Amino acid sequence: MSNSYAQPVLRTPDLSEGLRTVERLLGIADLRDLEVDFDVLVSSAHVLTALLELFPDAELWAEGGRSGSSAKGDDPSAHLPVRLRSWAAPPEVVGPFLAARGGTPATVRWDFMGWPAAPEVGLGCGGARGAFVTLCVNARDLELEEPATDHTLFVHVKQIEAERAPWLAAQVGLRVIGDLVMAPY
Repeated sequence: MSNSYAQPVLRTPDLSEGLRTVERLLGIADLRDLEVDFDVLVSSAHVLTALLELFPDAELWAEGGRSGSSAKGDDPSAHLPVRLRSWAAPPEVVGPFLAARGGTPATVRWDFMGWPAAPEVGLGCGGARGAFVTLCVNARDLELEEPATDHTLFVHVKQIEAERAPWLAAQVGLRVIGDLVMAPY
């Protein structure tokens, strides 16, 4: 399986605006098999507890090259800060996740069946590979290495269909605002 490529289309201090734009993008997508993935850096025991209530089977591992992971059965609270990742959740979990994460950087990635045809740029319907929207909350990048006070929205496409990203942005009244980058997963 190969990674998707992502291009930022919105940067906003208003999380609600980011979520509304996600909804507009999802409104043109094929939402069969819609699920949501979460990735968050956690440095507080309080936030960790709240997130583990939402995602008891989440993957966790210590940040900064330190040992400690859920795969080894380690207590994550003894290894803060940790990265928590949860896969294939229902969309209804987005609100509770955003509330539970506090102000810590996180990504929410909507995964679905595909993008619509983009005949203006010579593309048919896009398949599931590369069909994602990611909202980076309090982060500027997909890997959560650039904390921020604002939020960045990315559309994902297949690398060979890079022209789909600006087309998608235009469908919701936006334009690309940065380079196409390989997504971490």
